[in-house]
Amino acid sequence: MTYAMMDSPVGPLTLVSTEAGELAGLYMEQHRHQPPIETFGDRDDAVLPAVAEQLTEYFAHGRTTFDVPLHLAGTPFQQRVWTALKAIPYGEITTYGEIARELGLVPGASRAVGLANGKNPVSIIVPCHRVVGSTGNLTGYGGGLHRKQALLDHERGDALF
Repeated sequence: MTYAMMDSPVGPLTLVSTEAGELAGLYMEQHRHQPPIETFGDRDDAVLPAVAEQLTEYFAHGRTTFDVPLHLAGTPFQQRVWTALKAIPYGEITTYGEIARELGLVPGASRAVGLANGKNPVSIIVPCHRVVGSTGNLTGYGGGLHRKQALLDHERGDALF
């Protein structure tokens, strides 16, 4: 594995690449569930150029979807939730409960969905920021609630970046 760092309007981003060139992690500064940086291998800011380019386009309002190869390591349940996250359209939000219903889970499974959402290793590209609580309030976000709000504002066209 190798990793790159890039600047963004929400602060520095760490992009983690597999040996095959797939994006295995996208972490924000002080990301709650980021593994130790030593586990990412050597730093090489030239890796993952397509990811950096697409993120730059996203922040410039020129991109609403991503098409980079991903390597999402997680449990089968987490994989199901992350697949559901990728289906949330740009600029829209949903709730943890709605994702639980879409996945055919029992009532009350929204908490499990929230935990899986929080373990998403590829922020922004797998848009966990588009999930809110049942009342529409922002709930936890690995990159911090201020960044979640900034990303949602950006997608609505309200952001300063």
